[in-house]
Amino acid sequence: MDFLNSHSLKDIIIYFFSTEFQERLLFLKIAFLAVSGILLAIIVFLTLRTSYLKLLFLQDAVQFLTMRPFGAKRISKQWNKVLDRLAAGSEADYKLAIIEANDILDASLKRLGYDGAALEEKLGKLTSATLPNIKQLYEVHQLRNNIVHDPDYVLSLDETKKALDVFTQAFRDLQMLES
Repeated sequence: MDFLNSHSLKDIIIYFFSTEFQERLLFLKIAFLAVSGILLAIIVFLTLRTSYLKLLFLQDAVQFLTMRPFGAKRISKQWNKVLDRLAAGSEADYKLAIIEANDILDASLKRLGYDGAALEEKLGKLTSATLPNIKQLYEVHQLRNNIVHDPDYVLSLDETKKALDVFTQAFRDLQMLES
């Protein structure tokens, strides 16, 4: 019985590698190759039509050539939105501007490789050579904590402008904003 099974298995293997069977498969091979080519062309076409490649490669190349940190353009846009909150003229917008500025700084430091669970830990890893206004950053971070933890905290426009000036200087020192 083993002889028959091994003999028939051998015949099956020989048939699969025979030129007769390969000729029969030629149409299927060509069809699958054509379908694969069409699908690849669709993928390339759709990828080029989206802004994904432009966003991924072109923006990185421009930032590399201008020697600005990764994500600086996006941070500039976010920063302009924070500054627009000052024009709203309400205390809630002032508070939100401080909170958002703090979050942008936290994300920027994380992106630059400073690890830590909170902004205070990341600031602790910096020196005054990296950020000359590091003491002022601790103060505005404390202001942010006061805003978050005390709903009755009163924040004036002058305080907000001073705090945002500290953040602006920090972003310039980190080369995230243009001078």
